[in-house]
Amino acid sequence: MESYLSLAIAILAAPLFPGIILKVKAFFAGKKGPPLLIKYYTLAKLLQKGSVYSNSTSFVFTLGPTVSLASALVVLLFFPFAGADPLFSFHGDVIVLFYLMAIGRFFTVIAALDTASPFEGMGAAREVFFSTLAEATIFTILILFYRLNGSLSFAEYFTGENPISLAGASGALLLFAIVSLFMVLLTENSRVPVDDPATHLELTMIHEVMILDHSGPDLALIELGAFYKLFFYSAFITHLMYPFTLAHGISNGVIFYIIIAIIYGAVGMTESIMARYKMNLVPKFILTSFALVFFAAILTMGVFQ
Repeated sequence: MESYLSLAIAILAAPLFPGIILKVKAFFAGKKGPPLLIKYYTLAKLLQKGSVYSNSTSFVFTLGPTVSLASALVVLLFFPFAGADPLFSFHGDVIVLFYLMAIGRFFTVIAALDTASPFEGMGAAREVFFSTLAEATIFTILILFYRLNGSLSFAEYFTGENPISLAGASGALLLFAIVSLFMVLLTENSRVPVDDPATHLELTMIHEVMILDHSGPDLALIELGAFYKLFFYSAFITHLMYPFTLAHGISNGVIFYIIIAIIYGAVGMTESIMARYKMNLVPKFILTSFALVFFAAILTMGVFQ
């Protein structure tokens, strides 16, 4: 029951936290900002509209938003929110789940290419290139966790006999992993300094350009999938920062969502104090995250002992 409840809360709360990012950015700009529930209003508005399709598109274009949302939802089924057991778990699920998210991105990319627009093709090429670089960081993090925990499952990472957390014996190494994972969060979710979700300049757009032709319910599905994806990465970092135990159910939930809110606030602060990188500097930023976690993984192998 607790697993179903934690999943339901996560699914319902995911669109709330991007409002924190907007509030933080508005604060730095000296503005009031939109209400925290703005994303719920946006989703409701999009679902009430109709979708417009170009004559050059096929069924692939309509399939992209559905697969993107479905892949993000499946990942949430395997994650132990606030220390609660996930609905599903098996050894090696982390590898499968990260590739499921890659499938969601793949269908978003081919939906963009299906429009026959060179503009969207440009954004798709950038998206694939940057996500490929981020993939190296993600799987190096999994190697590090395997060295520390001996598992390849989200449940065993955080609710098993040897949970991974900043308070553990390997906390110093996890600092590298947390920083790297935050950089991957910014990359995979198209945030500043890699991309700017608020821009519509042709030469700088990456993710936003791929979904320009989507409208109505299709765009709502893409937005909702993006909310779940950002929530997943934030929850991943949250579990690394704080060790949740099954003995403290309600307090676990409160602490979990407080830390989640702090992480979203950190994203908003990053977007407020940093400018978007030039396109040639983005790969260096992503590879820096790889270098950090690779160094931590090397240290677990006793090379410097």
